[in-house]
This record gives sequence, C-alpha cells and structure tokens, in this order.
Amino acid sequence: MRRALELAGTAGEDVPVGAVVVAPGGDVGGAAGGAGAAGGTGGAGELGREVGAGVNSREATGDPTAHAEVLAIREAVGKVGDSWRLEDCTLYVTLEPCAMCAGAAVAARVGRIVFGAYEPKTGACGSIWDIPRESPWHWVQVRGGVLEDECSEMLRSFFRPHRR
Repeated sequence: MRRALELAGTAGEDVPVGAVVVAPGGDVGGAAGGAGAAGGTGGAGELGREVGAGVNSREATGDPTAHAEVLAIREAVGKVGDSWRLEDCTLYVTLEPCAMCAGAAVAARVGRIVFGAYEPKTGACGSIWDIPRESPWHWVQVRGGVLEDECSEMLRSFFRPHRR
C-alpha cells in the first residue's frame, strides 16, 4: 500500500490515487523486514512482485477510463502466466474502487483488492455497491481501510484548495 501511496503523490492535477498489482513470489521493491508489497499492512500474501502500477491520469490524458486501477491492471496483464487472468494477484489502491474499476478487477479475475480510503459517494467495494463480492462470474476478496488515515489525508489535501 505504501507503494500505491507513493504513486498517488505523483498524480499532479489529477485526483491522487495510486494502484499497484502484486503477483505472488519475491519481495516487492526489496522492502526490508518482509514488509512486502503492502508496506507492512499485515495479512497473508503480502510478499510478492509488482507487475503493474498506475496513477490517476484522466486530466493528464483526457481519457475518462485512465483510473489508477485500470492502468495498473492493463500493465499487469501478460506479465503473470500467459493470459489476461490475474487470479493470484492483489490490487492495492489508495481509494476504494469505483464501479468501472471494481468491474475491471472482476473481469481480470484479480484475487484480492486491498484499498485505503473509503469512498462514500461512489465506492463499489462495499460503500455503495459491492461488485467484487456480488459478481456471478468471479468473487474477489476485499479488505478496506488499510493505511486509511494516510490515504484519506492525501485526498483531503488535494481537494482542500479546490473546494474553497
């Protein structure tokens, strides 16, 4: 999750959301002390290797689908196994995915979504909808609230000057 936060900080004029897809095996970024991909968030399956990363880029690219999660999934596809399936991978994202991003994770058969801040207006991993756990095709494990304070503060800091 710390890697996703780092990426979010590079979003420029876009809403600061970062996402990382982690596959099993290895230690992401050589994190010391076994912190692994999650940056010490705890839980099983933390160790792994980064296979995809994304930063919100809608404003920068003019592409409404350029959400951090979609970009990370696009980068990860083909790096794990021989197809588009990311079944054993974890998607770490600083903000609860929207319906499009949750749907993309289900379509890519991501095994697990771990997010930081809850999104009470458009969240599709439990806040408003629960697409990953209601899908008739592929059920995705979800864990929210990881490094929630840090993720929420980054978003608040971004929006504070925009809302005055």
